[in-house]
Amino acid sequence: MAACALAGKGHSVSGHSSGSRGEGHDYHVTAPVLLLLGRGKDSGSERGVECPGDLPAPSDPGLVERARAAKAALGERVFVLGHHYQRDEVIQFADVTGDSFKLAREAAARPDAEFIVFCGVHFMAESADILTSDAQKVVLPDLAAGCSMADMAVLEQVEQAWDLLTDLGIAESTIPVTYMNSSADIKGFVGRNKGVVCTSSNAKRALTWAFERGEKVLFLPDQHLGRNTAVLEMGFSLDDCVLYDPHKPDGGLTDDQFRRAKMILWRGHCSVHGRFTLECVNEVRERVPGVNVLVHPECRHEVVTAADYVGSTEYIIKTLDAAPAGSKWAVGTELNLVRRLANAHPDKEIMFLDRTVCYCSTMNRIDLPHLVWALEELVAGRVPNRITVDADTAHHARSALDQMLALP
Repeated sequence: MAACALAGKGHSVSGHSSGSRGEGHDYHVTAPVLLLLGRGKDSGSERGVECPGDLPAPSDPGLVERARAAKAALGERVFVLGHHYQRDEVIQFADVTGDSFKLAREAAARPDAEFIVFCGVHFMAESADILTSDAQKVVLPDLAAGCSMADMAVLEQVEQAWDLLTDLGIAESTIPVTYMNSSADIKGFVGRNKGVVCTSSNAKRALTWAFERGEKVLFLPDQHLGRNTAVLEMGFSLDDCVLYDPHKPDGGLTDDQFRRAKMILWRGHCSVHGRFTLECVNEVRERVPGVNVLVHPECRHEVVTAADYVGSTEYIIKTLDAAPAGSKWAVGTELNLVRRLANAHPDKEIMFLDRTVCYCSTMNRIDLPHLVWALEELVAGRVPNRITVDADTAHHARSALDQMLALP
């Protein structure tokens, strides 16, 4: 995802800051609160968002040598992809690091690699399978590495919603747009219905393209990215957006609400970015005078409007790379990435936005034992946990992905 910032409420593409910095407050930092594994909930965070606690302990150091040996034995036959949110012990073996779409494209650009080992989550591996050749085999070291956001939009539910729009006579004027963080089934649905995939950095371009072709957008599955982009970047109002809840009859909306809406937002969210609250922003400004608040657009609307800088994962990385020495940053994104950035920039004060430390538990299922197992299985001539997308779904999903690549 290329660098991008959301405009509005003091946000700008050039990254200029605005708003109070909390001058005049005493500087006092206390240790973050740690919620024990499986035992803690934060009632202030988005419903369904739980914090699994601090990062797991590093794996047995002996596994490092086994991973190196297996990777060396496979040589050019294997290409290892590592998402930014992966733990350091896994990232060290990645041939390329990046966000989900960058990694899928990198896999497609390596046609000679027989095996693509994707250290990420399930929908990312699906995208890699869609974009690579039939001769390449995509492996996910742990099949339990899913994505709660992607799981919030199930094909049957989305088809029911589309049937409702059809019955209301508005489906033909509605363009479906899905975030990259969605299953192959959802990307296939979007492709079949002449829609487009988007990332957090090109969401505005995708929505602009969609509104040139229709009067409404059905945005899947992340309500926050859809709302933040439409309102802060494109001039829509909050009243132009309605929230479709697949667990309620008719999505919890009236016929009139459907007809008046410009943005029909699916009720989905990221379980990590949904943790950050307005209280987090206010608290860090009180605690750390002069702090810059930098968040991902998957955060809730009130968090994004209170932040100083907003942008994709790549934008966050580039912003901190370019920040002056001595500057202070509270970052609202996944913990592994924030820690890695803090270690990479010891001349800057980089901290996690939430005082309660939390990481992406599903992403962290890809640990060193699983990676070593997957690599050693490949060395032994067995292909473990291969991810495949059926030909029809892959065809339509590829259409929606290709449309994204063709965006002006």
